[in-house]
Amino acid sequence: MLKKMFIFICLCLCQAGVFVADAVKSESVTEGESVSLNSSFTQIQTHEEINWKFGDILIAKVKNNKESKFFGDNADGRFRDRLKLDQTGSLTIINSRTTDSGLYTVSSSSRDTINTINLTVYARLPVPVISSNSSQNSSSSLCSLVCSAVNVSHVTLSWFKGNSSFSSIRVSDLSSRSDLLLHLECVDDSYSCVLNNPIRNQTQHLNNAQLCHTCAAGPPVSLTVLISAAAAAAGSLLIVAAVGIFCICRKHRNTHREETRAEEITYADPTFNRRNRNKSRPREEDNVVYAGVSRR
Repeated sequence: MLKKMFIFICLCLCQAGVFVADAVKSESVTEGESVSLNSSFTQIQTHEEINWKFGDILIAKVKNNKESKFFGDNADGRFRDRLKLDQTGSLTIINSRTTDSGLYTVSSSSRDTINTINLTVYARLPVPVISSNSSQNSSSSLCSLVCSAVNVSHVTLSWFKGNSSFSSIRVSDLSSRSDLLLHLECVDDSYSCVLNNPIRNQTQHLNNAQLCHTCAAGPPVSLTVLISAAAAAAGSLLIVAAVGIFCICRKHRNTHREETRAEEITYADPTFNRRNRNKSRPREEDNVVYAGVSRR
């Protein structure tokens, strides 16, 4: 039911002279290159007229596949002497410019569709420049580099190590200069700076040892020396600490023994018993001296 209603509405629009637009197609090209905008027609029929518009401005038309006419003065004359039409009504723009970006529509006097194409013309990409950030290098032990691109828009500027991007900025509006900084201890030939848009890229490899000192096969020399010195110092501290602990333990053991001995020995004062004169015979126990004895 819905399908029948849709067909009925389309027929009414066609009879009323209203065209049905197809989905918008996209085309991209680099400035200076030629681009062909497809009309989607296989051929131009007899008495058929094909019109091309840039926005709402008529820029070209062909009739009966014989008479082609270009309106070079329209659209501020930007397309003068740069347009061509073929036998299918497709439009070719020669030596494209960034100002050619926009919506293009093609319509036919005998067909009920309008084809719309969104054209984007990207500016040519310059090769990014890698230089030393001398203001940072003078005050830091790290190597400071800057990657620059001049007069660019709708691009991405990125630092790569190998095939992996680790730092990037997006430039949307036209910028006279875009910079991306990088701070390193040392460099090798795996670093590069890339400037790209959706269809092109330009790469500059970091291969100038004059900008930064190169990395050794292993860790940097300064780092290796620092690690060795730290290891030696740590070893010496361990030896001193071990000797100190041994001496303290030995002294503590001797002190503990002396204190133990002092606690175990108990001294007692002797007790003397006087002899009883009233007794006629002396008894052996009268001359005995008693003293307390402690056993270990």
